[in-house]
Amino acid sequence: MARLPWTLFACATALASFGAGLSITTKNTTVPSWKLLSTGSSEHFRGLAPVSDKIAWVSGTNGTVLRSTDGGGTWESVGPELSGEDAATLEFRDIEAWSERKAVILSIGEGNSSRVYVTGDGGATWSLSFTNQEPTAFYDCIAFENPSHGMAMSDPVDGKIRLIETRDGGVSWDVVDSGGTAPALDGEAGFAASGTCLATTAGRWYVATGGVNPGRIFRSADGYHWDVSGSSIVGGEGSGVFSVQFRDSKRGIAVGGNYSAPTGNLDTAAWSSDGGVTWVPSTSFPGGYRSGSTWVYGRYGMALAVGPTGSDFTLDDGQNWHGFDNGSFDSVECVEGPICWASGEEGRVAFLSLV
Repeated sequence: MARLPWTLFACATALASFGAGLSITTKNTTVPSWKLLSTGSSEHFRGLAPVSDKIAWVSGTNGTVLRSTDGGGTWESVGPELSGEDAATLEFRDIEAWSERKAVILSIGEGNSSRVYVTGDGGATWSLSFTNQEPTAFYDCIAFENPSHGMAMSDPVDGKIRLIETRDGGVSWDVVDSGGTAPALDGEAGFAASGTCLATTAGRWYVATGGVNPGRIFRSADGYHWDVSGSSIVGGEGSGVFSVQFRDSKRGIAVGGNYSAPTGNLDTAAWSSDGGVTWVPSTSFPGGYRSGSTWVYGRYGMALAVGPTGSDFTLDDGQNWHGFDNGSFDSVECVEGPICWASGEEGRVAFLSLV
């Protein structure tokens, strides 16, 4: 896998903002890497919601939610008060946040383990705004197109992807009529791995799935009428598309693979230039299974992907991927700066500035 010197990497990101080309070198000098931050926790953080270079939220196992307001220097436990079995079993695998005060978290699991909580006071108090009542539903991801309008996605119920919708910032939720949704295939489901199996950009919505070969990506212009396309990413049991992200109405990336074979790096990424109607396999793939991805704010064609065996970047809208770190992460998200955050197992949270 090609490794990029840090000086060349910095120049490349500047060039990428203008859409310029880049020749990748295999000469290794100084390799860029994430700056690890001390959270004081050993929980597994798949939920990640950075707001700025100073404010970030993470969520994960054992009902844990942490928040930093000083760039990751210190972290405060701000999760909902849980008792008994809930405190030991609820996994908050997705979180959305808009400030140091407002956030929405999703716990995953069968039956009533799938829940949504919302806070407007920085986690001092939380309201339980949704509890799943359908025994076959299993909610995986949540996404918002603005602070008011959001959706959460579940594995198929009665043969179709289940969605719920809020128009008041997560305070209340309604089940979306699945009549306009393309049928799921036998064994098809989403992955609650990084909070990016559901995404929204430019008024459009996307759902990533696996369990079938290849993994598929559903797309909708309104959240109610859905078509689906094969992704070219390897699928099957424990395999498929784990993360989908679009930077505008046309250009998208998808990553995934087989989480039980984390070093497998064949058919693990694809890109689209037509809004997700067709997907093209990447020419060079990330260094293994990847669970999360994000576009880099303000950098034309640049995106990051992370997984248990490392991190990768692309400068050409997902056509080619290049490794730059071998640390384990599940989730990644960039905000204005551009500043990128990543989170994962054993309390790992990291920070990367591309200024």
